[in-house]
Amino acid sequence: MRPEQIERYARHLVLKEIGGPGQAALLEAKVAIVGAGGLGGPAGLYLAAAGIGHITLIDDDVVEPSNLQRQIQFVHMDRGMAKATVMADTLIELNPDVKPVAKQVRLTRENANTLLSGHDIVLDGVDSFETRYAVNEACLELGIPLISGALGRFNGQVGLFPSNRTGPCYQCFVPNEPPDAETCSQIGVMGALAGIIGSMMAMETVKHVTGAGKSLAGRLWIYDGLNAESRTIKLNKDPACLACGES
Repeated sequence: MRPEQIERYARHLVLKEIGGPGQAALLEAKVAIVGAGGLGGPAGLYLAAAGIGHITLIDDDVVEPSNLQRQIQFVHMDRGMAKATVMADTLIELNPDVKPVAKQVRLTRENANTLLSGHDIVLDGVDSFETRYAVNEACLELGIPLISGALGRFNGQVGLFPSNRTGPCYQCFVPNEPPDAETCSQIGVMGALAGIIGSMMAMETVKHVTGAGKSLAGRLWIYDGLNAESRTIKLNKDPACLACGES
């Protein structure tokens, strides 16, 4: 590790759960973030600051004025520009150790394996169930752990799915798209909530890469911002799951 890196990551290096070996693992890690918006933004910022060496940003959207209430990786002048490209530039400015790659494309079942292959872990922060299922299926096929986050109004959640077919996958948790599924544009979202949930996704990513602490694997962390409460529940594997089931 270079002298400037020892100084930059000093607060990690003194943590016995991370230390030099953990920081070295972070610098070598390859993380894909699907969705460079409300969740992918804060997650990506903290992961870049932590020294994640390779970050792929996958998003076909552009910055809209309504994004700026919660997507703190963007500024007023970024309106109309590609989210993935703008955020990649921001991550480089934040930490020159990071090698971000911007993919201005919508992830689908057809291109998911190609986009996600070669990564150590995938973060899903999109609000489309079609995309979530495509990410989950690709992670299962490629054997890549998946961290999935979601939010709406004042509530959010984060889950870690190992993608080893012995534990639950995302579709075990949500077998089918809810018929009344609504997006943040329809129901609203508290801006700071995106920071809380996105930061939790970053925390679990760092823990997974370094082996620190108790993994969230097979569990779901649920946050109620309106009442300042949180809880963690166990997720069970569904033998009849369309994505990872035995049939």
